[in-house]
Amino acid sequence: MAVQLDDAADKAAPRTGKGDAPPARRGGRGDGSSGTPSAPARRAAGAPARPTPYLLLLPALLATAVFLGWPMVRNLLLSFQNLNMKELIQHLTDWRGTGNYQEILGSEQFWRVTSRTVVFTAANVVLIMVLGVLIGLLLARLGTTVRLVLSAALVLAWAMPVIAATTVFQWLFDSRYGVVNWVLDRLGWHSMAHYDWVGSQLSTFFVITVLIVWQSLPFVALNLYAATTTIPKELYEAARMDGAGTWKVFTSVTFPFLKPFFLATTFLEIIWVFKAFPQIFAINQGGPDRLTETLPIYAFTEGVGNLHFGMGAAISLLTIVVLLAMTAYYLRLTFKQEQQEENGL
Repeated sequence: MAVQLDDAADKAAPRTGKGDAPPARRGGRGDGSSGTPSAPARRAAGAPARPTPYLLLLPALLATAVFLGWPMVRNLLLSFQNLNMKELIQHLTDWRGTGNYQEILGSEQFWRVTSRTVVFTAANVVLIMVLGVLIGLLLARLGTTVRLVLSAALVLAWAMPVIAATTVFQWLFDSRYGVVNWVLDRLGWHSMAHYDWVGSQLSTFFVITVLIVWQSLPFVALNLYAATTTIPKELYEAARMDGAGTWKVFTSVTFPFLKPFFLATTFLEIIWVFKAFPQIFAINQGGPDRLTETLPIYAFTEGVGNLHFGMGAAISLLTIVVLLAMTAYYLRLTFKQEQQEENGL
């Protein structure tokens, strides 16, 4: 089967370079090299580098420095200060050094919130990716009319503002007037007629998870469907001729071609879920009893809610450190995959 798939892939989309780039035009020198020297060759030959790309990047770099870099610097300075309401009103600067970080890292609450955030993120990302992939594969099999209807519904769900969607879910799961409780009561679960969905940790997380997964599915599903259109149909035909079932076709044809998509999409979903704030805060503000606080909610509660702005700044920076660690791991996987592709070529 592997030989047939390789032959079909070679006939359908010959790989002539990294990323299936088209073959370079041959020069007239007869040595199989390109007629026009490449950019690295021009630089090696001493040709001056053109400043145009750097000038085009300059506006974006300036905007990033102003709107992202400067707030980060200010946040870093605040994290080393003891800034409460007294210092804020009297314009005092009380430097504390690393005291905020020592207090946070020595707190059991911080580590509980961190572990809770990691588990919450992992559960949501797994659900988002599994359901999103299934819906994306379904889109690839549906007829044109049904596919357009389903795609339009996904786009509408994706386009709904976060707070508006959260408000709708608050109404759906309301203990007195919620549609969910009414439906469950009609189906025979009479004990759920006035159930308080935000009264316990697990039920609150259930509502938040349903909301976040519902908001994230369109991105994964639509992107996966678009990615499946790039896979040569000859590969599927070769796999089915070899007797492969649905799962074997997915693991031997679809997944290998879409592996970069899965890596990039999973990484983006991890970041999006990890830093989710409005859904959790609007549902129950991290309650009950702060049992559904994640790191962004924890930073806001300590900084703005308890007026410990220095502590809040330190927690937010530690959150960024965790995200940077995950980013470094993702980049490592990406570089490793690129090296494998280059070695395979």
